[in-house]
Amino acid sequence: MNAIGLIRRYLKYYFTSKTKFKIHSPFVYDFITNVLEDNTAYNEYQIAKLLFNNLSQDDNVIEVADFGAGATSFPYSSSLKRISKMAQRSSIKSKYGELLFRIVKYYKPETIIEVGTSLGISTTYLALSNPLTKIISLEGCSNTAAKARENFDQLKLKNIEQIIGNADIFLSKLCKKTDKIDFVFFDANHKKKPTIEYFEQCLEKSHNDTIFVFDDINWSSGMVQAWDYIKNHQKVKLTIDIFFLGIVFFKKELSKENFTLKF
Repeated sequence: MNAIGLIRRYLKYYFTSKTKFKIHSPFVYDFITNVLEDNTAYNEYQIAKLLFNNLSQDDNVIEVADFGAGATSFPYSSSLKRISKMAQRSSIKSKYGELLFRIVKYYKPETIIEVGTSLGISTTYLALSNPLTKIISLEGCSNTAAKARENFDQLKLKNIEQIIGNADIFLSKLCKKTDKIDFVFFDANHKKKPTIEYFEQCLEKSHNDTIFVFDDINWSSGMVQAWDYIKNHQKVKLTIDIFFLGIVFFKKELSKENFTLKF
C-alpha cells in the first residue's frame, strides 16, 4: 500500500462524494435512507464489538499462512502473529461491519459467500444480521480459520460453514457446485488479478438481486484498476463507492450508473 497514493485518493473521494440530496436515483436514495443512514443501535452490534475487543486483547501467537497481497513468496508466506495485532490491523472496522449487517438485514439474501474469513469479525456481523441466512466463508490459513471457528462456537452462530483453502482454488470449486449466489463479500487477496478473477467466478452464479461488496477498493492502484473493471463490466448495473467498500448491484431495471457517496 502506498500511503501517499491512498491519501490522494481519499481527498478525491472526500471532495467528489455526494449526499442523498444530490441523488436522483430512487433506488440509491432508498439505499442511503434505509441502509447507509440507518442509525438504529442494533443489539447485535455489541456482540460483534465485544468479540473484537476480546481479540484485541488476546496475546496468544499463531502461525499464519498469507495467500493474499501480504504474501512475500509464492504461493504463500507464513509468519508468527499475535492475535491482538491481527484483530487490530486486519479486522473490519465497526462502521463497515455494521453496514454489512444492515445491507444483509435490509435485502435479506439467502446465501452469502465470504472470501476471506480472517478472525471472523465480518463473518459475525453477516451471521448476526439474519440467523436464517446461510454463510459460506473461505479462509486460506487453517490456524486462522480454527480461531474464527472458536469465536463462532462461543457466540453460538449456527449459520456459518467454513471452507479452509486458498480462495484462488476453492472459490471456483464452490461456485461450480452452487446454484445461485445472493451476496458476496470479497476480502481476501487485495490484488488486481485475483480480485477480477474472484468477481468473474462469482458472476457466473449471480442473478438480478445479487449484491457484491468489495473491501479496500482504494487500497492500491491495482485495486483501483480492479474496481474500474468491475464498474464498467456489462453485467453490472449500479455501483456505490464509499471509499473503503465498493457495492455492486445487478438489477436490470436500473440505469447503468456509478455513485460515490459520503459515508
